[in-house]
Amino acid sequence: MGQLRMPHVIFALRVAIGSVLVVAGALKAPNPTAFASTIAGFQLLPAAVAGPMAVFVPWFEILLGGYLIAGYLTRAAAWVACAEFVVFAGAIASVVVRGIHISCGCFGQGDAAPASWVDVVRDAALAAGALVVALRPPGVLAVDRRELG
Repeated sequence: MGQLRMPHVIFALRVAIGSVLVVAGALKAPNPTAFASTIAGFQLLPAAVAGPMAVFVPWFEILLGGYLIAGYLTRAAAWVACAEFVVFAGAIASVVVRGIHISCGCFGQGDAAPASWVDVVRDAALAAGALVVALRPPGVLAVDRRELG
């Protein structure tokens, strides 16, 4: 078996992180009312913000995930994904520390388990993976590679 090359590792990370974002967004998008309730339950933002965020975030995740999977604007998309996962990890950690027993809402209504440190670690790991992608060339099978010549 040949040595695994970094462009293949970056490709695998891109597709894995992008797929998580697409699936998470697709599971939340059909029911923005339920997702707005989850956002409000975190008690971090004004109630008036929850509704617009519940409509915007799922579609943004789907778009961002698609960019990563395709390898389009890869570094920018990876930086944004990294920041998003850090924010998510911080928000989830805040409800765990404050003893607020709500779902993280990460994967829509079907994700009913209370937010926990496992969710924080998952988002931190996804942020770390996105950081690796952001710091490297886009890997194999990336739209961006056409521009690299």
